[in-house]
Amino acid sequence: MQFRTERDWQQFHSPRNLAISLSLEAGEVLELFQWEDRRGEALDKIMPQLRDEVADVATYLTYLCADLGIDLEAAVREKMVQNRRKYPVELSKGSAKKYTELQGEGEA
Repeated sequence: MQFRTERDWQQFHSPRNLAISLSLEAGEVLELFQWEDRRGEALDKIMPQLRDEVADVATYLTYLCADLGIDLEAAVREKMVQNRRKYPVELSKGSAKKYTELQGEGEA
C-alpha cells in the first residue's frame, strides 16, 4: 500500500480498474504456459518471469481487497469452509469432478 500511496496512484485504482488489471496480470501468468505444460528445466527457465507475474496478481488483489474492505485472509478461510462442504474427502479425493457431479455418489 505504501508504494501506491507514495505515488498517489490510488486515484487511478477504481474497483473496476483493479479488477481489469488483476485479470490481465493473471492472463500473463497463463501466457507463460500457453504452448506447453512446463515442468522441470522448462519451468525453471520461466521462474523469474513467473514470480514477477504472480507478484503483480497478488498486488492488484491486495489493492482491490483493501479498497473494498475485504479481509483477504478471512475470505480465503471462509471459502475453504465452503469448499470442504462441497468437496468432502470421501467423495472427491483423487477426483477432478466438479461438486455438482459428486452429489449423490456417496449414497447407496
